[in-house]
Amino acid sequence: MEKTRSNKDRLDSVVAEIRHNRQQREKGYREQALKIYPWICARCGREFTGKRLRELTVHHKDHNHNNNPPDGKNWELLCLYCHDNEHSRYLDQEWHDGATDGEEEPTSTCRPFADLEALLKNKK
Repeated sequence: MEKTRSNKDRLDSVVAEIRHNRQQREKGYREQALKIYPWICARCGREFTGKRLRELTVHHKDHNHNNNPPDGKNWELLCLYCHDNEHSRYLDQEWHDGATDGEEEPTSTCRPFADLEALLKNKK
């Protein structure tokens, strides 16, 4: 029992250290980005000030959170909604690219114009 507790304590310590380091790194580049760029979402154009400034996030254009050049060329400020949308589009693209390797094509069950040609011929 004592051994499991010590392993758990060690694991908790490692996780806490990793979280702390990540928060410190994020704080650093977020502060830099807020100094470099205007407080406007690069996608939707909304302005952020005061308490709402926390809704403005730093997006890494190349999706590499370790690529933080001092001039900020890998960053753009996005609101929470646009940032979520950007990452979901990126994940969708990854899935699509992986599916087109001859394995399986993404399928759609909706075919709204499937019989349009036949309908148009019948009207004439």
